[in-house]
Amino acid sequence: MNNPRHQRPSITATIICRNEADRIEACLESIAGWVDEIVVLDSGSTDGTLDIVRRYTDKVWQTDWPGFGPQRNRALDKATGDWVLYIDADERVTPELRAEVDRVLCAPNFDRTLLKMPWRTLLFGKPLRYGRFTSPQSRLFLRRGARFRDDLVHEAIMLPECRVGLLRGELEHDSWRSYAHMQEKHLHYACLLARQKYARGKRGGLIYAGARFFTDFAQQYLLRLSILDGRRGLLISLALAQYALHKYVALWALSQSDSGTQKKIRANPSIRMRAVRSDDSAF
Repeated sequence: MNNPRHQRPSITATIICRNEADRIEACLESIAGWVDEIVVLDSGSTDGTLDIVRRYTDKVWQTDWPGFGPQRNRALDKATGDWVLYIDADERVTPELRAEVDRVLCAPNFDRTLLKMPWRTLLFGKPLRYGRFTSPQSRLFLRRGARFRDDLVHEAIMLPECRVGLLRGELEHDSWRSYAHMQEKHLHYACLLARQKYARGKRGGLIYAGARFFTDFAQQYLLRLSILDGRRGLLISLALAQYALHKYVALWALSQSDSGTQKKIRANPSIRMRAVRSDDSAF
């Protein structure tokens, strides 16, 4: 019997990571021997992550951390496969998903350039069945001409031609080690996204931030049916509402800091002159 893996186009898996020794092996084990190449970019692990990674691939680079989008592009630049699967250390490719990818990529007249796969997100040991964390993820794409947006967080893939196919096999996602880790991660992402919005000219207000807490909770819990996930559905809805609150409060805080600086400059001509000289020296 022919092995579909040897008939389909080649696949490179790319992983960006830092201090993931407690879970990256499960990720690597789920793709080892299936993908044709594994590319890993590590941004300063100190917990033995690299020792684990090097058991699975010799294509490992240590780098600084420029943000999610730029780091994904660095990994993409080192990929040589026809297709690229970008996967995180807290994710695992299921056997069903592997078999489906092999079958789809070998199909006659296949013309898709992007394949989405459902997330099977675990929250403290049990899967979520509804809501945002079950949405299909754009993770497998044709490499030629592809780039990620240079965003600090929530980076998106850009393709010369985007023809989307939807898979049924699931990508397992075990994102949160603990409740404290959930809070740390969501706060970190919220502040990154606030900086990103601020750099693009967006400004925030506290009233709007408070309103987003309630609207995001209602959207997740009711409209996206997290209510059907019981206590875990309530928890994830509250966490996402809090994430929205943090994001827009952080954006408001950036606006206030900038406003305070501008007032000081207007009130003190010597500060204004120092600012001008500092700008001029850059040229």
